[in-house]
Amino acid sequence: MSFPRNQRTRSFGPVRWLVFFLILAVFAVACSRPETVGPRARLDGFPRVVLWAWERPEDLEFVGPEKYGVAFLAQTLTLSGERVIFTPRRQPLNVSPETKLIAVTRVEARKKSGGEVALSDAQRDELVALILKTLELKNVSAVQIDFDVLVSEREFYRGLLATLRERLPDHVPLSITALSSFCLGDRWMQGLPVDEIVPMVFRLGPDERQIKEHLASGGDFREPLCRAAYGISLDEQFDLKFDYTRRIYVFNPRPWKETDLVQLDSVLKRK
Repeated sequence: MSFPRNQRTRSFGPVRWLVFFLILAVFAVACSRPETVGPRARLDGFPRVVLWAWERPEDLEFVGPEKYGVAFLAQTLTLSGERVIFTPRRQPLNVSPETKLIAVTRVEARKKSGGEVALSDAQRDELVALILKTLELKNVSAVQIDFDVLVSEREFYRGLLATLRERLPDHVPLSITALSSFCLGDRWMQGLPVDEIVPMVFRLGPDERQIKEHLASGGDFREPLCRAAYGISLDEQFDLKFDYTRRIYVFNPRPWKETDLVQLDSVLKRK
């Protein structure tokens, strides 16, 4: 096969060889980097049922770690003016050493009379630092944020989650809770850098009838990130045509007992 005489085939020339080897070097470095873990895949090793343990004494040593995880309230962080008020968990929590734990941070915004919460970069960075510290607690494998965010706080929250995801170890899952109404009709959560959003399908307030009718008829959440989990309460009916392949977080208004797990298992096994 011959080429036209005006086609340069004899030599790259020194400059082109240099460019060629630079491209090869960049490609080699890119291939040598460890692969990052994709969204949701970080949670693959977690049990399908996770028990919430809120601010009260909880003895969960009877919980089988192969079937259940525990998401416990680790701290409450309150935004007040320019400050971040740190309140650690004060109640004991007993679990078996093998139980996978999710450290939950509750974020609240306290508006002073005649003033507003600053929602500053300094507050964001302080929140991130305090949330990262929960990873130092024993057996914690993931973090979750519980923040009933207002419309005026959404931009701040998105920035908080983006910064937190950047600073978390790549293998650590980031979960958040959300009002079910956000997952159904409000797309402000689209593209959040989280592994899952847990819609709270209990204590629904004025939207209860509309949301439960939607789910009972086989409807689903419009936000894709909300289609990985449900948040339910043991004292409310939750036979709403759920997809029981998703992770289920369960709140209990009273301290957990073994009989509560028997009740929960009997419901889940029928699905």
